[in-house]
Amino acid sequence: MAFFKKMAASIGIGSAKVDTKIEKTAYNAGDQIKGEVEIYGGNVEQQINAIYLTLYTTYIKEVDDNKYTANAPIQKYKVSDPFIINANETKIIPFSFIIPLDVPITLGKTKVWVATELDIRSGVDSGDKDYIDIQPSEIASRVLDEVQQLGFNLRKVECEQASYKYRGNYPFIQEFEFVPTSGAFRGRLDELEIVFLSQSQNQVEILIQVDRKARGFGGFLAEALDADETHVRMSITQHDLNTFGEQLKQVISRYS
Repeated sequence: MAFFKKMAASIGIGSAKVDTKIEKTAYNAGDQIKGEVEIYGGNVEQQINAIYLTLYTTYIKEVDDNKYTANAPIQKYKVSDPFIINANETKIIPFSFIIPLDVPITLGKTKVWVATELDIRSGVDSGDKDYIDIQPSEIASRVLDEVQQLGFNLRKVECEQASYKYRGNYPFIQEFEFVPTSGAFRGRLDELEIVFLSQSQNQVEILIQVDRKARGFGGFLAEALDADETHVRMSITQHDLNTFGEQLKQVISRYS
């Protein structure tokens, strides 16, 4: 009977299971996340090679002019060394790790989750998935607020496949698409896009895409050729935040 139980566990029947419990469901980028991984033994003793927690997100990927939603790992953490889980035994392993500052923000269709992967020797790996909400870091939040103070409303947020020119730690970038609804740029711009290229505790580097509004036949021709778009890089420190709104206004005015 023990032989058949081991065989069944090796194909996932009566095998060990895992359930991850996270302290909170909402975090800011850069926060520490804490929780516990609970492992429940199956019908027979099994060796667990390791337990991994991986932050994942989704992004729009394009292959041969076809777009589809793909998963991308952001960061992977090992939370255990090899151990034995006995039949019907329960083990609880606490964990904590720092959420990267450049994790995507969960606005629009963007999702972020913690995937638990239980690597079982001679068995079927078990897993768990826990979604979390991610808010921007303090400095990123200030940058986005300043854009809206200039009369722009956030229209769309999406993670898209990054070109090699702008690819950083991940195969995607997160775009924040704004439209001018009031203020000096209403009627002058079609939209404004902001991308955070890199982030640290005290500094962010952003890419700004200024999409000018088409004016007359020449304007429509430029728009058709994407020649109405201008890309500008800016580095902003904590110290710069007090004047960032005015700097951004000058940059947009220069290219609008």
